[in-house]
Amino acid sequence: MIVVTRLNGSQFAVNPDLIERIHASPDTTLVMVDGAKFVVTESIDEVIDRIAAFRARVLSEATSYPRTTARAATLGLVAPLSDAQYEGSE
Repeated sequence: MIVVTRLNGSQFAVNPDLIERIHASPDTTLVMVDGAKFVVTESIDEVIDRIAAFRARVLSEATSYPRTTARAATLGLVAPLSDAQYEGSE
């Protein structure tokens, strides 16, 4: 989520994955994929910088998680296959 500011000064967080486009005419307007529009005080460049920082943070945090193989990442809904069962299923 990125935090942006309405014209009345209140702040809110928006999911940048749901922003379809950004207009500046003259106020910056975020147009969401569902058609909702939000007028914010930040410039287009500021919004884009916040989106880039958000995505960089997501990637950075994702690299800190331990790497696992597909067969080790079970949800616990079914018993995991043994090595022999797993190798025979290919």
